Amino acid sequence: MEAIESGTLAGMGSFRCESCGFLVNLSTQDQVPTCPGCGGSRFERASLFGHDRGFEGRPWPDTDADDLSWLDEARRGIADAGQYLVYEADDDRVEVVPLNAEWTRIGRSLAADIRFDDPTVSRRHALIVRQPDGVRVLDDRSLNGVFVNGERVEWSVLGDGDEILVGRHSLRFLDVTGVPPAPVNVGGAAELAS
Repeated sequence: MEAIESGTLAGMGSFRCESCGFLVNLSTQDQVPTCPGCGGSRFERASLFGHDRGFEGRPWPDTDADDLSWLDEARRGIADAGQYLVYEADDDRVEVVPLNAEWTRIGRSLAADIRFDDPTVSRRHALIVRQPDGVRVLDDRSLNGVFVNGERVEWSVLGDGDEILVGRHSLRFLDVTGVPPAPVNVGGAAELAS
């Protein structure tokens, strides 16, 4: 099968990196990306009937080595107790998304609550589900899978600080329960709200 290195494609579908096996979904107008898994540039059309090389060669970020000061800063900036997804947007902006609904959709679709316009993300990639007994992430039949703390999952209960990988995007789950009360001005003196 002929490898694809650059340009746009006539048609759409799934393509596999020849070096590490990372899968990307491309639509008719998408440019062939650099592989998010290994930086490779040669892709071949993926087949549902061919040999699946899996994800054994896919490198994951070493979160111990990453600078997570942006995460600590985001946590300090949260004023209300609750559950949040936090991630660094492409323009080095930190996004803090409160999880208020029972379902939060993550994907490439315009209907997604958290949208990544990226060929490594499926249109319907993952769901965050809030229930009385906890918050879970579910793989919504994505091509590249959902990973929690570097481990591929179909569903997983989330704990404070857990890393969720969706395509090449890393999100962090924050469960902020102990937010200190904000000062309230009463008669010219600041007092803590009770």
